[in-house]
Amino acid sequence: MIVAIKHLRHISTTKGDEGLSRNYSNEELPKDDVLFETLGTIDELSAFLGLTFHHAKYEHIKNIQDTLQAINSLIATNPQQDAYKKLRQINERDIEFIEDQEEKLLLNEKIENRFYLPGSETTLPNAYFDYARTICRRGERIMVHFINERDRQDLAYARKYLNRLSDLLFILARNYRQ
Repeated sequence: MIVAIKHLRHISTTKGDEGLSRNYSNEELPKDDVLFETLGTIDELSAFLGLTFHHAKYEHIKNIQDTLQAINSLIATNPQQDAYKKLRQINERDIEFIEDQEEKLLLNEKIENRFYLPGSETTLPNAYFDYARTICRRGERIMVHFINERDRQDLAYARKYLNRLSDLLFILARNYRQ
C-alpha cells in the first residue's frame, strides 16, 4: 500500500536540526557518520546517472540505479535484524551483468591503453559517464572505509559491484555511441 505524503512532518523529523539522523534500522547516529557519507555518495551517483540518462540513453542505467538502491538498503540496515534478510542481496549475477556489458562494449570498439583526460576528448554524454565514474570511485573508497570500520563483510559483493561499475563507466566514457 502506498501512503501519500500530505504533511511536512512525514518528511522532516527535525532530528537533523540537531545533527542526527537514523538508519533503516532506526538507530540514531550523527549526520557525519561514515554510514551517511557512504549512503549519500551512492545516492549522488544514482542521481547523476539519472541525469546522464537524459543525455545518453544507455538502456541499462535504470537497472544500475535499482542495484544502487539495493546496495544502499543493505548499507543502511543492521545485518543482525530480521528486516535485513528480506532485502535484495547483491550477488555474483549482479557482477556478471556489469562484466557482460563491459565485454559487449569492448567488442564494438577497443580502448587505447593510455591516460585519458576526463570529459575533454569526447561528446557530452561520454563526459557525463566520466563524471559518474569519479563519483562511483569515491563511493567505493568510502564504502571500503565503512566496511572496515563496521566489520560489514556482508557487503563484499556490493563493494565488488561498485568496483566493476566504475570500470563500466570508464568504458562507456570512451565508446558510448547513441
